Amino acid sequence: MYVSHLSLHDFRSYSSVEVPLEAGVTAFVGRNGQGKTNLVEAIDYLSRLQSHRVATDAPLVRAGAEQAVVRAAVVRDGRTATLEVEINAGRANKARINKSPLPRTRDLVGLVRTVVFSPEDLTLVKGDPSDRRRFLDDLMILRAPRLAGVRSDYDRVLKQRNSLLKTAGLARGSAREGALATLAVWDDHLAAIGAEILAQRLSLVEALKPYVGKAYETVARGASRDDAEITYKSVVEPVVDPVVELVETTTPSVDSLRLAILAELARRQKDELDRGISLVGPHRDDLLLFLGHGAGAERLPVKGYASHGESWSFALALRLAAYDLLRADGDDPILILDDVFAELDSQRRVQLAELVADAEQVLVTAAVPEDVPAALAGARYHVTAGEVTRGE
Repeated sequence: MYVSHLSLHDFRSYSSVEVPLEAGVTAFVGRNGQGKTNLVEAIDYLSRLQSHRVATDAPLVRAGAEQAVVRAAVVRDGRTATLEVEINAGRANKARINKSPLPRTRDLVGLVRTVVFSPEDLTLVKGDPSDRRRFLDDLMILRAPRLAGVRSDYDRVLKQRNSLLKTAGLARGSAREGALATLAVWDDHLAAIGAEILAQRLSLVEALKPYVGKAYETVARGASRDDAEITYKSVVEPVVDPVVELVETTTPSVDSLRLAILAELARRQKDELDRGISLVGPHRDDLLLFLGHGAGAERLPVKGYASHGESWSFALALRLAAYDLLRADGDDPILILDDVFAELDSQRRVQLAELVADAEQVLVTAAVPEDVPAALAGARYHVTAGEVTRGE
């Protein structure tokens, strides 16, 4: 799978641009602020309907324009399809395949699969739990696009429940009783949808574990695959059915997780009413990252203990693990290396470049030509003040 042509209209800094692409490596070279990252951001947006740089769509629409259009010709197994998304400021977005409208914009998710390496990846290690939850959910949805709807439903339920908690916390008498009765209904919704997300995340972390260890061994000097470990930390413990308990499973069942969420909601109800916010559910969980030095070594959390180089190696290992897992599913994702080589020392540059050089398509952005490793020689574009020209 690869993108053979990218077309942008009123996206970021571009009023209009057409960029022919090909399989293999393509580098976009230009000084900061010239528009090179906008090109790869557009391709990643087609994959996930989210930007790896901003949390909302508004900045993606060029100043003064009402909408932006991202269109790409995508080649898969020799067949070409045109994917398009219309980003509307303040209104619902629209998506098309071969000019035919899709019933829901999110039906576009996962038709192109991307893995992005960027300087922001350090937040996977040093940032808030929300950064690591987003990493898991984005990967989960790329593997099973239907889960985009599940996550959207969960966000909606969470918003409604938080609003109700604020109301119920201030209510008195019969008004409070009515609010609590309604809260029980939303508890059921949150537990049912949250359990599905939690089960998917737990399964995903188990699938990722061996890939993370292998990737860390590759990118960290002198490391072994036993040095890096990931563990999912949930605010709930599953309630196990004695009948089901006899059957060995790697992850708890969705129903046991639903019961666990309901039990924890009941236990924390007073706290939630006092604070007016939902304290239980997958939106409160975290992906824990640990480092050791050899089998049997003491495990220490990466956050707070790892050096800058170790933190970068772990962040790269998470992205490489995501790439390897998607690749194992059957399709080579498009690799986007957004200004990442400037952040790495020479050894990590060479190691990362050699690891990804055989990908079906690699898109690189760099401020200067010297930042693109020799192993990633290929097509090159120069980006200057929004002008994209093919180089030698």
